[in-house]
Amino acid sequence: MKTLSLKNLRKTYFDPYAGSQVTAVHDVSLDVEQGEFVSVVGPSGCGKTTILNMIAGFIPYTGGEILIDGNLVKGPGPDRGVVFQSFALFPWKTVLENVGFGPKMRGVPKDERDRTAREYLALAGLSHAADRYPNELSGGMQQRVGVVRALANNPAVLLMDEPFASVDAQTRMTLQEELTRIWQERKPTVIFITHDVAEAVFLANRVVVLSKGRVLDQIKVDLPRPRVWDHLIEDETFKRLSAQVLQMVRAA
Repeated sequence: MKTLSLKNLRKTYFDPYAGSQVTAVHDVSLDVEQGEFVSVVGPSGCGKTTILNMIAGFIPYTGGEILIDGNLVKGPGPDRGVVFQSFALFPWKTVLENVGFGPKMRGVPKDERDRTAREYLALAGLSHAADRYPNELSGGMQQRVGVVRALANNPAVLLMDEPFASVDAQTRMTLQEELTRIWQERKPTVIFITHDVAEAVFLANRVVVLSKGRVLDQIKVDLPRPRVWDHLIEDETFKRLSAQVLQMVRAA
């Protein structure tokens, strides 16, 4: 069943430096199945983040349609959760309060939202941090809080915009493994934007390659789960798929 559909999606804007209209996204069509994990890669300026922001409802689209469970996207909504590169946590709220914020905004009673928040914190191995504040956590822990905060609101689609780009390489690999584990347990529908080809292949069921605002190609990733770097780093299929995607990105 399709959760997300982009139909001939288009985005143009006026560039004051060029003095003319610029087309950032050209007639992009894409269907994402319920519970699918899709990574989106491409060179800088190819439209990755623009597409994510349109799906999130943060910016309007010029043409085409975006449908979530058959409903037209007209702006932000609780059916989409977003995880940014910056941790974007409320510094004055505890970890538990941050994770329970979405359900609170939907009017969920405190006992229920605390129970939901604790369930997701346990899923991410963060139960011990429930009463801490964000500035008391490492960068990796803060980003794990950001992921489960988005999931706790039970969105139809989880949108992730280079969420691990600001952490060190070792922490990034750990977060990638954690995300695949959480995805495998809860099966959210995920759109994951990244510049990192190996990350895209490691995480996804399918990698979408963009070039100049268009879908250049889509690569199915048929690797076993759970995925652990120690097992995949020398895996021939993983290396072949990564090389294939990288070649496309370089050509783009």
